[in-house]
Amino acid sequence: MSADKPRLLPLLPTTNTFGRSSVTCRYRCGDACSHDVPNTSDNPYFADVVAQVGRRRLLRAGAVLTVAGAGLAVGAGTATAHGKGNGHGSGHGPGHGSGHGTGLDFRPVAPNTEDRIVAPAGYDQDVVIRWGDPVLPGAPRFDFANQTAAAQAQQFGYNNDFCGLVPLPGRRDAWLMVSNHEYTTETHMFLGYDEDNPTREQVETAWAAHGLSVVVVEKARRGGLEVRLDRHYNRRITVGTEFAFTGPAAGSRHLRTSADPRGRRVLGTLNNCAGGVTPWGTILSGEENFNQYFANADAVTDPVTKARLARYGLAGGASGRRWENHDRRFDLVREPNEANRFGWIVEVDPLEPDSTPVKHTALGRFKHEGANVIVARDGRVVAYMGDDERFDYLYKFVSDKKMKRGNSRHARAHNRTLLESGTLYVARLTGDGAQDGEFDGAGEWIPLARGDRSFVDGFTAEEVYVFTRQAADAVAPTKMDRPEDVEPSPRTGRIYAALTNNTDRGKPGKEGPTEPNPRAANKHGHVLEIEEHRGDNTATRFSWKLLLVCGDPNSPDTYFGGYDKSQVSPISCPDNVAFDSAGNLWISTDGNALSTNDGLFAVPVAGPERGHVKQFLTVPHGAETCGPVVTDDFVLVSVQHPGELDGASADNPLSHWPDGGTSQPRPSVVAVWKH
Repeated sequence: MSADKPRLLPLLPTTNTFGRSSVTCRYRCGDACSHDVPNTSDNPYFADVVAQVGRRRLLRAGAVLTVAGAGLAVGAGTATAHGKGNGHGSGHGPGHGSGHGTGLDFRPVAPNTEDRIVAPAGYDQDVVIRWGDPVLPGAPRFDFANQTAAAQAQQFGYNNDFCGLVPLPGRRDAWLMVSNHEYTTETHMFLGYDEDNPTREQVETAWAAHGLSVVVVEKARRGGLEVRLDRHYNRRITVGTEFAFTGPAAGSRHLRTSADPRGRRVLGTLNNCAGGVTPWGTILSGEENFNQYFANADAVTDPVTKARLARYGLAGGASGRRWENHDRRFDLVREPNEANRFGWIVEVDPLEPDSTPVKHTALGRFKHEGANVIVARDGRVVAYMGDDERFDYLYKFVSDKKMKRGNSRHARAHNRTLLESGTLYVARLTGDGAQDGEFDGAGEWIPLARGDRSFVDGFTAEEVYVFTRQAADAVAPTKMDRPEDVEPSPRTGRIYAALTNNTDRGKPGKEGPTEPNPRAANKHGHVLEIEEHRGDNTATRFSWKLLLVCGDPNSPDTYFGGYDKSQVSPISCPDNVAFDSAGNLWISTDGNALSTNDGLFAVPVAGPERGHVKQFLTVPHGAETCGPVVTDDFVLVSVQHPGELDGASADNPLSHWPDGGTSQPRPSVVAVWKH
């Protein structure tokens, strides 16, 4: 084949099936993928990029990667490592392995559909905590058939997602483990549940099952972790917990309600998805699909308000959970600003159990998957974020103030203010069109606002923060395929973004394939790698490339960092990312479109093993793999919505994990460790 003439390949099919059940789609995100895409802006992808893709040369390896829907092929040969001295030596992954210098010496788990955790040979596992287990001392024992709101407020919440560990002061073998509780699936929580008429007790139980849990965990003698019912640190945060707004939009007229006429306090947090542990020992949590909890958007008459609601996916009449029947704040006709009080990055200090958690307006409002922070060379902190929606954007925030080192009370108090002032940016990516045969290019961070100053014509600063999606639309950033977890490597500073999928790409009237999003009807997703200019995380320019284009390795439209595709594990729908001490990237999946269970995967990002994806574990059927924490001694995963299969309910459970027998399935945190 001539290197100058890429071979045309047939279009890939555009029919799609996902691993998620209809009940999961309904309760987790309000059936987002079955509704119109909220981003109706006409931001163009740069036409010169599309023209240049057709002129690209293949890499020397001669492999082919299809740009589905465009019918053009580009190379997928071996990618070069990012320079020298990247620090990826013989570091350790879980269990102190050292295979090929990557620390990933486990034998990959085969894809499967079993109703259990499947881990590599030579590894043990145990449940750390499950839905309904006690969090607070004196909490009642879990009773599925008679669960109450009072009991749930003292117990581990439902559908845990993000999981983070903060070292317990004075201990080397104990941590504060913080878990998000993203959403409730009432049909699986209550026997005989009536979706149109939930009782007050059921609604209040669901409120208590949302939010976050903070528990002390310590190493168990047999391995793994066990919970300690600590009277000082253990804590539940729910829909009834008071939060304070911080930053430039605190007190905005768009945040004021009849219950909070000053716009500075709000009850609760909703749909907390991913998050991060800050360098100063706090937890960041992202409020994601908050739109589904609010009712009667179709009855709002003001056209400006209606357009703002629609851009965040708020539409229709009654909500799926009918919370508006029991609390007026979930009725948009009665409280049109209440929805504006959700969609923020939340910060919780687990080391200060009496502290008031906050919502940071300086980081913008959208469907936050999460936020992850790195300290830049000059001491300022940088937070990276994704807006988990089809055709939405990547963001970052650069603080004004510098971080203070140390754990003194003064340093911690200062550092908790770092996310209150700074510059909010959105990303624009362009393909380089060069004849290098890779999906790569350049990019820029476009400023949206800093403090009281707006950089977007037609928007005040407070409008930028409260209606960030519309402000970003106005500066033409790059529409991405559901940007979820975005995390900088603590070793290299490079940023990795999980782009889960987007089956609407290339549909009539929708944007087609672009270099950073190269497939139409993208049902498997991809992983983006960003390197800031000169390695400076505060820079406004960057370069990018695709590390993975996920799916079946036997398919021509997949790419694994240039690694031999016959040697990798199939991976679909990347969601959350994490790093081990050797700098390897770990990826959890959500909605595996390869008809097998979701799992946790590891992949080196540099050296000869770059792109060598290996599956570390799988979760039970119907479940999603969330919140990975990877240490040298153990791995933690959050097993979310086990048994959520079509046809399943509390009255007809189709999974009995983790307790077996005839028990109901229970979302849980699981530890896996080497013998």
